[in-house]
Amino acid sequence: MARFTFRLPDIGEGIAEAEIVAWHVKVGDRVEEDQQVADMMTDKATVEMESPVSGIVVELAGEVGDQVAIGAALIVVETDGDAAESPEAAPALEAVEAPPAPPAVEPPVAPEAPVAPPAPPAPPPAPAPEPVAAAPAAPHRDILASPAVRQRAKDLGIDLSQVKAAEGDRIRHADLDAFLRYGSAQGYHAPHASRAREDVPVKVIGMRRKIAENMAASKRAIPHFTYVDEIDVTALEEMRADLNANRGARPKLTMLPFVIAAICRTLPDFPMLNARYDDEAGVVTRHGRVHMGMATQTDAGLMVPVIRDAQDLNVWQLAAEITRLAEAARTGKAKVEELSGSTITITSLGPLGGIATTPVINKPEVAIIGPNKIVERPVFVGDDIVRAKLMNLSISCDHRVVDGWDAASYVQALRKLLETPVLLFAD
Repeated sequence: MARFTFRLPDIGEGIAEAEIVAWHVKVGDRVEEDQQVADMMTDKATVEMESPVSGIVVELAGEVGDQVAIGAALIVVETDGDAAESPEAAPALEAVEAPPAPPAVEPPVAPEAPVAPPAPPAPPPAPAPEPVAAAPAAPHRDILASPAVRQRAKDLGIDLSQVKAAEGDRIRHADLDAFLRYGSAQGYHAPHASRAREDVPVKVIGMRRKIAENMAASKRAIPHFTYVDEIDVTALEEMRADLNANRGARPKLTMLPFVIAAICRTLPDFPMLNARYDDEAGVVTRHGRVHMGMATQTDAGLMVPVIRDAQDLNVWQLAAEITRLAEAARTGKAKVEELSGSTITITSLGPLGGIATTPVINKPEVAIIGPNKIVERPVFVGDDIVRAKLMNLSISCDHRVVDGWDAASYVQALRKLLETPVLLFAD
């Protein structure tokens, strides 16, 4: 048998190290060739690591949350048969013969102790004192109560000797009720179950750590400002309902495809928003194509899959791509290239959303757009009051690149398209 060291391969461009987010084996387990042994997270995605050999696991690189450098030992397996031992594998511990035990030595015999002289005779015992009569015990009052009353009193922590019976000597439930009503004056408080729960320390690892690092870097490095405006989406909601009623085999439309389509149509006039800012180089790249980041909540945390060339897709194609990418992100099947390269991001909580949000920019982008919850309110149309469906639209921008006037002007352009949705389908 030999030892094989499986070293962490290069699992992404420019990746120097990866984080252990899950072990699927432990020391002493037997693994088969191609069996999944670990999940490793890079800046881009989570990658499954599979064992290239069969054997017994003898070493693991570290604990969940530790970083492992590319090329460093990830797992050491004691292989079957004549599998070649990895030259970097740790040598097996050699057995060391224990030294012979020293010969037993007979314990020395203690010398005999001298014989003590006989003790003098003990004096005669003193006469015992006469017993004192005990005080009579206090009379004991028998408490009459049914088993159900006794159990209820026990559950409530009530001493039945403190409860007075309203009729005769038997304590009933009504007597307990009266005691509960008036017992507080005597210092009694009915016990109740504590709602406190134990503290649970949770190690910040994997996707949660990446989110924490990215959000901290974004807020630390980018001077954010957020602009919010109200949009009347009554006509858009009516159009959406008509399109869904006649969609046939096409995907169901939510509000999101329409907002993305409007963003793509208005960005050519506001190129400073579809951009990425390289802090170190001091260069802002204004992109001609719209790679729309789509903030998606998953069990592992917030992920941002990317709709490539969103400017070339219609609302039904956008709806299909939104569904596909969201499902891939939530099931962990999104590819590395589907989780990077966005030029602007949209974030929406859907019906759960609040009245207004202040989204955090997806660094190194310079803008993020957040449609909020649609609410129905009365509005004035001339001298008349009508029902309208209103939605606040938030945009957060990097003030180093985007001025407040630019952000407000852009939202007004979006507002025009969303309030007159037929323009979305005009050439």
